[in-house]
Amino acid sequence: GDQMSDSMMQKWATTLAGFSVVVQPGQTVAIQGGTASEPLLRALYKEVVQRGGLPVMLPLLSGLNAELLQHGDDQQLEYITPVEQFVREQADVIIQVIAETNTRSLAGTDPSRQAHFQRARTELFKVFMEREGASKVQWTLTLFPTDAHAQDAEMSTADYADFVFRACKLHEDDPVAAWQSMAREQQRLIDWLADAKEIRLAGPDTDLKLSVEDRKWINADGRKNFPDGEIFTAPIEHSASGHITYSFPAVYAGQEVTGVRLEFDEGKVVNASASKGEDLLLKQLEIDEGARFLGEFAIGTNFDIQRFTKQILFDEKIGGTVHLALGETYLETGGTNTSAIHWDMICDLRTGGRLEVDGKPFLVDGKIVV
Repeated sequence: GDQMSDSMMQKWATTLAGFSVVVQPGQTVAIQGGTASEPLLRALYKEVVQRGGLPVMLPLLSGLNAELLQHGDDQQLEYITPVEQFVREQADVIIQVIAETNTRSLAGTDPSRQAHFQRARTELFKVFMEREGASKVQWTLTLFPTDAHAQDAEMSTADYADFVFRACKLHEDDPVAAWQSMAREQQRLIDWLADAKEIRLAGPDTDLKLSVEDRKWINADGRKNFPDGEIFTAPIEHSASGHITYSFPAVYAGQEVTGVRLEFDEGKVVNASASKGEDLLLKQLEIDEGARFLGEFAIGTNFDIQRFTKQILFDEKIGGTVHLALGETYLETGGTNTSAIHWDMICDLRTGGRLEVDGKPFLVDGKIVV
């Protein structure tokens, strides 16, 4: 419909290339995305050319990763393509568009093959994280409303497209101004949290304490993720204690793990269970030493996102939820945990949950009370 109009695509591309990342003349810009997002990919290419950037178009065909993981041997899984190397190690700017036509294409693959594929990329990922830490690369990630993503969300494609554009604030006359306003509100919360030491989460089958003392909070305001809307930090590595039950399924590589319950002692997952997909959960926890420790603690602040759609880019931003990631930390927070995985799991505090900071309420039933 008119949602996918050229003008909407242009507005999206302009916001991505001029706000989320700011493309400068002479920069190499990798534009990578599923072929289903062709209208947006074309608008992005046009925008990068207009800004004097050097566009490198990398369309992705769906299902290729599943082919490799199912039928590739060790050597094939470990092979890092020149394109991957270019994107992670050389490109000045990366604009990624998720646009799956089958979000379950990896459902039949052995989780250990996925782990093998990832482990082979530990070094590549590390180089990328170092470049990012040194501000040598700008990147952003968005999602194009395909039928498959709409099906996961249990919505019609037209309604889902509308949901995506609203979450991205593209329904506003000036999306950039709307994101800047959200950034100010998030900064207010970060300032309030400046001296925070202990975080306590309480909710259905959840009672977890962790320390964030002297860690840095990051304002996620529409730059690296689009849509965005979270503030996050890294827990002190050995501080988490207690247990947490995740209200929403944790989706990993197209596979769902439902009813995840984790028990922590001295920061480490000492007990893990799930009502569905437990095998995948346990395998991921065995990937390496860091997989059992938390790399991120975050609070979702995008109140334009109110429903769960089985897509982490949106779900972790739901206003009134928190999410914790097992594994790799973000260096800018001061965290030190390293792992081949970074797995976000969401805890909904909107019904009977609360988050306390040093004994003071911060979130009560999904409402920010500070």
